[in-house]
Amino acid sequence: MRTKIQIWKVIALSGAMLWASGEVCAEALDSLSVKKTDTPTLSLSDHKVNSCCLLSSVDSLSFSRRFIHRIGLEARPEYIFPTNRFLKGENDNGRAISSGISFHLKYSFQFQPNTALGRVYRNAYQGIGLAYNDFGEPQQLGNPTSLYLFQGARIAELTPRLSLNYEWNFGMSFGWKPYDHDYNSYNKVIGSKANAYINANFYLNWMLSPRFDLATGVSLTHFSNGNTKFPNAGLNTIALKVGLVYNINRPEEALSKAVYQPVIPQFPRHISYDLVLFGSWRRKGVTYEDTQIAAPKAYTVFGFNFAPMYNVGYKFRAGVSLDGVYDGSANIYVDDCIAPIGGSCEQGFRSPSLNKQLALGLSGRMEYVMPFFTVGIGIGANVMHGGGDLKGCYQILALKIDATRNSFLHIGYNLQDFHNPNFLMLGIGYRFNNQRPKIHR
Repeated sequence: MRTKIQIWKVIALSGAMLWASGEVCAEALDSLSVKKTDTPTLSLSDHKVNSCCLLSSVDSLSFSRRFIHRIGLEARPEYIFPTNRFLKGENDNGRAISSGISFHLKYSFQFQPNTALGRVYRNAYQGIGLAYNDFGEPQQLGNPTSLYLFQGARIAELTPRLSLNYEWNFGMSFGWKPYDHDYNSYNKVIGSKANAYINANFYLNWMLSPRFDLATGVSLTHFSNGNTKFPNAGLNTIALKVGLVYNINRPEEALSKAVYQPVIPQFPRHISYDLVLFGSWRRKGVTYEDTQIAAPKAYTVFGFNFAPMYNVGYKFRAGVSLDGVYDGSANIYVDDCIAPIGGSCEQGFRSPSLNKQLALGLSGRMEYVMPFFTVGIGIGANVMHGGGDLKGCYQILALKIDATRNSFLHIGYNLQDFHNPNFLMLGIGYRFNNQRPKIHR
């Protein structure tokens, strides 16, 4: 009997302590809610509040409640840029290929607005999408399907319910009808059944209700195979974007300005060092007696980037990169071509000495850093090279996908003189001296 009484005493005492701590936390949160600055200073009392309340009310939410889950549907009527005679009308049907439409089904997740990550990255969202394209020429171009990753965020808040946003898409498209010497010889635009899909769009996001958003804007798309197969002129479109997003678990308070502002750790400016190793393959065409001839095989490309980067803040870093590359297709030539079949010579292609296929360059780099993904651009020139194809300046567009805190996957594309496609850069990377604060999600 005495044991039961003691147990009830313990239960009662524990309940009283939990009730008291809840009252303290509520009062502390009320006192914090009047703070208006984006980066409040931490005091001992704030630390106590953070430990007793913030973790329980925000950071200790279940996994499903830490994020807003979203399902989206989009339609994009497209205009096709006439960058090739095939698109202008030199094709089987004798008419211009100038319009199309794509339909998109997308899943994404977004950090809750009352979290530190939600504030730092301006309501960033990321996810996976599936698209179907119709260019009105299923026999000559096909009706490709695209599978892609995407990420977007707010650029500017115009009103509490209206914002200007951006979004990028990156993935692969399948189901193309590529060039074929016998059956699709006019199509000098698409050379492979699978092609990279790259898209950027800017749009107005209208928060209609706690559940629904309306998106209207402009979308730019590029399809190509990164010179992994010949021909590779690529297809470029501009489109109007109209979409509806269903927010499965968005709270009503997300439609108004939040009163509670979570504490964001101060960012220590520092220099980090990115080392990337990459490789790929590419096709090449050369001019022989005023005729463009495709090489009969693919050539190996591999190289490295070593980039000291100054980290300005959570979302931006810039620096320089030392870029080394071996391009097995650089400066190849034809010394004899007898009866080329399908625009290619099985014999007669020659490779130069090794020093004419190696280059070392310097490039300026800028990177936009977001959760899980980093988008970077670079412009540089080879300072040590064997001449010919390795002369001139080069441009790099790269996507880094976080694998661990310091390691990442690297997907890049190298252009020459702003218009000639060079090669893909598929690789891995590691970041040294990474001092970015860890923000609890």
